[in-house]
Amino acid sequence: MKAIILMFDSLNRHMLEQYRDTIVEAPNFARLAERAATFDNFYAGSMPCMPARRELHTGRYNFLHRSWGPLEPFDDSMPQILKDNGIHTHLASDHPHYWEDGGATYHTRYSTWEFFRGQEGDPWKGVVSEVPADAPLRQRMVSQDRVNRRYMPTEAEHSQTRTVDAGLHFIETNAAAEDWMVQIELFDPHEPFFTHQAYKDLYPHEYDGPQFDWPGYQKVTEPEAQVEHARREYAALVSMCDRSLGRVLDAMDEHGLWDDTMLIVNTDHGFLLGEHGWWAKSVQPWFNELVHLPMFLWDPRCGQTDARRGDLARTIDLAPTLLRYFGLEPTPDMQGRDLALPADGAGTALPGPAGQEPAGGDPAGERAALFGIHGGHVNVTDGRYVYMRSAVSPGNGPLEEFTLMPTHMRSRFSPAELADWTPAEPFTFTKGLRTLRVEAQGGWMNSWQHGTVLFDLEHDPSQLDPLVDDAAELRMARLLVEAMREADAPASQFLRLGLPVEGEVGTEHLLAGEHAERAEAMAVPMPPAAELPAAELLTGPLLELAGTTRGRAVLEAEVPSVVHTEGVSLPTSMSLYDLATHGAITVEQLRKVGAALAG
Repeated sequence: MKAIILMFDSLNRHMLEQYRDTIVEAPNFARLAERAATFDNFYAGSMPCMPARRELHTGRYNFLHRSWGPLEPFDDSMPQILKDNGIHTHLASDHPHYWEDGGATYHTRYSTWEFFRGQEGDPWKGVVSEVPADAPLRQRMVSQDRVNRRYMPTEAEHSQTRTVDAGLHFIETNAAAEDWMVQIELFDPHEPFFTHQAYKDLYPHEYDGPQFDWPGYQKVTEPEAQVEHARREYAALVSMCDRSLGRVLDAMDEHGLWDDTMLIVNTDHGFLLGEHGWWAKSVQPWFNELVHLPMFLWDPRCGQTDARRGDLARTIDLAPTLLRYFGLEPTPDMQGRDLALPADGAGTALPGPAGQEPAGGDPAGERAALFGIHGGHVNVTDGRYVYMRSAVSPGNGPLEEFTLMPTHMRSRFSPAELADWTPAEPFTFTKGLRTLRVEAQGGWMNSWQHGTVLFDLEHDPSQLDPLVDDAAELRMARLLVEAMREADAPASQFLRLGLPVEGEVGTEHLLAGEHAERAEAMAVPMPPAAELPAAELLTGPLLELAGTTRGRAVLEAEVPSVVHTEGVSLPTSMSLYDLATHGAITVEQLRKVGAALAG
């Protein structure tokens, strides 16, 4: 038996014709849909990039316990389990986060692995930069990205192409062998949206603005022509990804692999391209464009082709599916289920290799998909309603990290962060180990700013009109608490969200109505800076504004949290307008400050 995972990063479901009308030319995704089951209700879980990959390994949620980080010593790893049971696992990837502090224990779980450099400002080619070393991270990454692109002058030299080349080499070399799994993992179509001209030519449009294929993580402030240009740059990259998919499908055809080779085509999350007035991810609520994902499965056990799957499925289901496919049992700590279906398409999972009940998963009754980012909203969907539960206080606390691997994305925890750690009692999944309990770092972006919101996807599929419905919210809040308890969420998460650690959720815990005004205020799109009163002051350095007597008085009156809590940690160049683009203050607050300064 054999398996191929083709995993993309930031692939938007609504940009594929299998899910919605789209400008994207992707004939190979159509070809894939004819050979596989297309999932209509597949949801992300822990986000963003490395937390999602931790789910792929462990089959369980992790965002309730820690932020972005490596596999923990107590984590089960699906590729490791396969390797330990005689299944050769191979990873070919150009995903740069695997080789940073916060991702450094994943690739070594595979039997063999190879990596291709050059994506997203990867510190690859050594060219001395004119950008100072203390410049903001994004500025340094953009500078390095310009260098890297010079070393990929043709499509054949693009890191995506070289990654697929490597994956196909593994398939061609081992097509006649048994017992292997290859994971061809592409960083694309993650930003920046770097493609060569042939793909850009698929999407002709009039544009004479600046180069713009790397939007920031913030509200949209660019003119509509620039926004549309970025969408077409993204579309071009999806078309390149489609070609890579076609190469994998060609290899399966050429080597006759369909009879005994599982194929999973998936992604970790999506990317906002102006929807809801936002770019990117992580700093806003997790709208469906980010978490309702494309997923395709060819499973020789049930042989579903040209089929639609409407059952609720999740990233945590992939590890149990692969283990069961190879005749192995998921571990007791895995929360996911085997996604196999019998040949008649019924909705029950196939039994395990020894006739056991379907793996892991939810208790009898409603199924739920839990999703979120550490410190953000904790969200749940039942396939119709989406409930986004925010913190109950502006401080977004208590918020704690539980880890034995204290690293962030690109750094280790600092001595100051670790100075006051305390030992936590073991969780159900830590194999009896006590972890470090570390107070999490605060930040400007937290879920309280956006409030608790409820959406009914049946009547509001675009999530434009939050619902205030006490009965629906109560049911979803209870579903959320049940899912959090099943994940053995720490007590601090329940306290942060204003939910009971034990006992029933009651009407006294409902927040959507109370938060509706704040949620509406935060959803207001950003106006162009030039349209605001006192625009020169709102777009100038905030620290300079706060350093004047009049400026400080206005800030203390209209946005006191800016002055009293985080001001000392602001980048020197950040403006009040910048804070509004990141959702730290509302547009209404920004306008009030401008009016007071201009008065």
